[in-house]
Amino acid sequence: MGYQFIHLESYSRKADAKGRSTDFIFAEASRKPQASVHVSNPLPPVVVYGVGIEEVQEMHDTAASTATINVKGGHVRKLARDKKTLHTVVASHPCTMDEIGAVPERRKDAEEWERRTVQWLKDQYGDDLKSVIRHEDESHYHIHAYVVPIDEPGMSALKYHPGTTAKRAIMAAGPIEDEDVKALSKRADAAYKKAMREWQDSYHEAVAVPCGLTRLGPQRRRLSREEWQREQVQAKALQQTVERARQVKSSGEAFIEKTKSEAAAIRTDAAQKREAAARAAQAALHAEQQARKAQEEATEAASRAERYSGVSGKLRAMWDALGESKLATKIREEFAAEIARVQAFAKMVQARLNDEEKRRREAERKVHEAVQDAERARDAAVRMQIERDRAWALVPPERRQELAAAAPGMRMTLRPSAKKDNR
Repeated sequence: MGYQFIHLESYSRKADAKGRSTDFIFAEASRKPQASVHVSNPLPPVVVYGVGIEEVQEMHDTAASTATINVKGGHVRKLARDKKTLHTVVASHPCTMDEIGAVPERRKDAEEWERRTVQWLKDQYGDDLKSVIRHEDESHYHIHAYVVPIDEPGMSALKYHPGTTAKRAIMAAGPIEDEDVKALSKRADAAYKKAMREWQDSYHEAVAVPCGLTRLGPQRRRLSREEWQREQVQAKALQQTVERARQVKSSGEAFIEKTKSEAAAIRTDAAQKREAAARAAQAALHAEQQARKAQEEATEAASRAERYSGVSGKLRAMWDALGESKLATKIREEFAAEIARVQAFAKMVQARLNDEEKRRREAERKVHEAVQDAERARDAAVRMQIERDRAWALVPPERRQELAAAAPGMRMTLRPSAKKDNR
């Protein structure tokens, strides 16, 4: 097959010494003419994960233009244009586009490599991984990943550069005992290289080994063709071993799951059988109790039958019946007087209740009659007053004065209508 290739780089909005800025990187990814001169026949990129390049650029530019950082003195300022705010990763498969197009097995291998690489990128960068695209217009099958640390204070893309992060940690801690600046810088560089090797090892373990790729190529190690072919055979064997291990693991997990299911079914069936046995035992116990009770009743009935069998039994039965009759009569006699007293008391209470009800009804009748009499008297007084008012209204004014002078104590009360006539 070949060896793995994966590379990372961070960019700022200001162009670096090679003229590469975030605008240039986005333009190259989207295959704009001014940034695609290295491609003879540019094709639009294929989105493998996340959003398209235009959306990523808009997301990045908006966040970078509004992001701020805190500086000394408690001041806040916007990000400098040379602050690296975009992190990128490019990974390439050893197969060419011609091979993938001509051999279906090669395309299948490349797609599996792509799937594993995207998953590794997601594990590395989480939600900050905004897009993964594939370019199919160059010689080899490869993908680009774009990481935008929007939630990071200051949008520092270098936090995703393992080498830079490790080197800065050493430099920030300062020199150890008897270490000068040169030794400190050398130790920081060693930490940088170690972190980058670990990053490459992580990709190799997660992607390259399952895909049959070697860790390094032949040229860097000056391998002969025979040595390189032998290493490729080893890588392929390792891939097959890993694949078999994966299959064994999958089969083992399936067997374990099946065993768990069967065990659960057995436990459920056993529990059901235990419940059924408990119910059967309870029913048997109840039946036994019923049978014992029936047996006792049968024994008592047999004893009673034996007691009353024959002539002597009949005489005994008659005597027992006579005794029961006398007992009942005695009980009735003892309680007869008490029952009579209770009945008499009940009759007396009922009589009193009836008398009270009669008195209540009589009182209500009298109140009703009094109200009616009062209403009739009121109506008669009103009518009499009306007649007086009418009679007084017919008396001439001069006559009214004479009557008033002759009998001042008998002046008639005038209603409003009469007063109106006197005006």
